[in-house]
Amino acid sequence: MEIREVFARNLKAARRAKGLSQEELAHRAGIDRTYISSLERSVYNASIDVVERLATVLETEASDLLKRRPEKK
Repeated sequence: MEIREVFARNLKAARRAKGLSQEELAHRAGIDRTYISSLERSVYNASIDVVERLATVLETEASDLLKRRPEKK
């Protein structure tokens, strides 16, 4: 799995765990909602600055959004 896919999966899981919609996450991070959607679908690569902004809103470490976790079978 590519790092972009890892980030997408972790971002979506963290957002859902916080009970946030894509729109609310985007608003709090100062990012367009369609960009959040694209990140969660692995369409775009996020800059390190965007990763940090999202991590701050999600109250997690940026590194947690980039960690590879075992895939569920």
